[in-house]
Amino acid sequence: MHRNIPKIFLAIKNRLKLLISIAVILTTIAATFVILSRWKTITVLVDGKEITFATNEDTISTALSEKNINISPNDIVEPALDSKLEDKENITIKHTVNVKISIDGKQLSIPSPEENVDSLLRAEGIILNSEDKINIDKGTKLSEGLEIIIIRVETKTITESIPLSFKEVVKEDSSLPNTKREVIQEGKSGEKQVTTEIVYEDGKEVSRKVVNEKVAVSPIDRIIVKGTYPLMPVSSSGDALAYSRVFKAKATAYWAVRGVGKTYTASGRKAVWDPNGYSTIAVDPSIIPYGTKLFVERYGFAIAADTGTAIIGNTIDVYFNTYNEACKWGVKYVNVYVLK
Repeated sequence: MHRNIPKIFLAIKNRLKLLISIAVILTTIAATFVILSRWKTITVLVDGKEITFATNEDTISTALSEKNINISPNDIVEPALDSKLEDKENITIKHTVNVKISIDGKQLSIPSPEENVDSLLRAEGIILNSEDKINIDKGTKLSEGLEIIIIRVETKTITESIPLSFKEVVKEDSSLPNTKREVIQEGKSGEKQVTTEIVYEDGKEVSRKVVNEKVAVSPIDRIIVKGTYPLMPVSSSGDALAYSRVFKAKATAYWAVRGVGKTYTASGRKAVWDPNGYSTIAVDPSIIPYGTKLFVERYGFAIAADTGTAIIGNTIDVYFNTYNEACKWGVKYVNVYVLK
């Protein structure tokens, strides 16, 4: 029996060695498993560019630092930087760009990680009204130094009362003497409502347009009756004209025997009958020189331009276009005013 004891101890020793080797192997395998279990494969999307790598870091912040991916305070990182890192994690990073915004009289410099102009305005709480103007499309992608100009547009509609001036209407009456001028109806101003649309850009008026006009009170015309029967030399307004002398004359009449526009006077003028101007008449040039301006009662303004064998002294011959007009005049004794 004493001879068999060493063999037993040898077997036990070998068994212990085997168990120790197995334990070491198992421990190594376990440690390796633990180490391998800490590694994670993650994908990072930086401003639209995708990066995939493996890391054994525990948080997103440390994993990004390991790859020298810098994060600024205003950058957007999803999930958050302090989040626990999971295998097959997808991380999105949006870096900020400096954008200038001109609005409401202010110049703003904004670091923003937003995708485009529209999302930037939303993030900053900038609301555009329907009429406001912007210098760039709201879908434009943000870029460093991008300048956005916003013009506030406001349209106001105002209604004003504007006076309407009355008209002065002159009615001629040939039955009244030309010295007669009378107001038979006083004028009265009216009123109209004018609606105007005014457009302001950043508080400054840029345009205005009348969109509606409505007469609220119609004006009343001032009516004047003016006599036209020629008795005295007066202006168109009824004021007396200056004259150097007046004399009584026998006034006969003649007409355009050679046709209107074809009859000429002794002074070479074309014979003219103009009830609204100066007509040519025949005079005694030794008493009234040719070219003298006259006013003939009941005939009107005239100019001495013709003569005749029967026209002697205070006798005149007034001109008409037609025989009937001359016959209607006949012979009259009238006052003749020599105008200054």
